[in-house]
Amino acid sequence: MVRDRRRIDPETGRRRSATSNGDEAHVPESISGTLDDELARAAEQGGGQPEGAPTEQPAGEQSGLHQQVEELTADIKRVTAEYANFRKRVERDRESVIESAKASVAGELLTVLDDVERAEAHGDLTGAFKSVADKLIATLDSAGLKPFGAEGEEFDPAVHEAVQHDTSAEVSGPTVTTVLRRGYQFGDRVLRPAMVAVTDHAPEEPEGSDGADPTAQS
Repeated sequence: MVRDRRRIDPETGRRRSATSNGDEAHVPESISGTLDDELARAAEQGGGQPEGAPTEQPAGEQSGLHQQVEELTADIKRVTAEYANFRKRVERDRESVIESAKASVAGELLTVLDDVERAEAHGDLTGAFKSVADKLIATLDSAGLKPFGAEGEEFDPAVHEAVQHDTSAEVSGPTVTTVLRRGYQFGDRVLRPAMVAVTDHAPEEPEGSDGADPTAQS
C-alpha cells in the first residue's frame, strides 16, 4: 500500500493538510500561505495596525490634554483656598457675634457693679448679699470683663474721662489722683471710661516768693 505524503498537490499546486489515514488533504485557500503573508494582508486591511493595539495620540492632542489637566488642577486649588478662607471668615464672624453679645450683657450690668462697689465702700456688703456679689463679679471676670482706673495711673484720654483738674509739683505729668467712677473694658473694647480727677505738673515757686513783681516801685 503506497501513501502519498507529499504536502503539495502535484495537480493543483495547493498545500495539503494531514488526514486520519496519513494522506495529505487540501488546505482551504483562505488559510493557505505563510504567517507573514497573513499578517501583511491584515495590516493592509486594518490600516497597518492589528486590531486592539493601542493607538498613539498626536503630540498636539497630548499637549491639549496636559493643559486641560493643569487648568482643572488650578481650579480645584483655587476652590479649595476659597472654601478655607470662607470657613475662617465664618468662624471669625461667629466669634465676633458671641463677643458682642457678651459685651452687651456685661454693659447692662455695670450699674449693678457700681451699686456693689458703693455698698462695699459703706460696709454694707455682708452676708448673703456679699456671696451673691462675689459670684457675679467672678462670673463677669471669667467672661472677659476687666475693671480699670486707679489712683496714680497716667492720664489717658482714650480710657479716662477727666471731670476735675488740678496742678501740683509732686507729679511729673497728667496723673489720675482720684477715681470717681471705675471704668470697664471687655477684651479690647472699652465699655465705659473711668471718671477721674486729674492733677497736672506745675513747677515749684521759689521759697520766699509772694508772687509780687520784684521790679515794681513802691
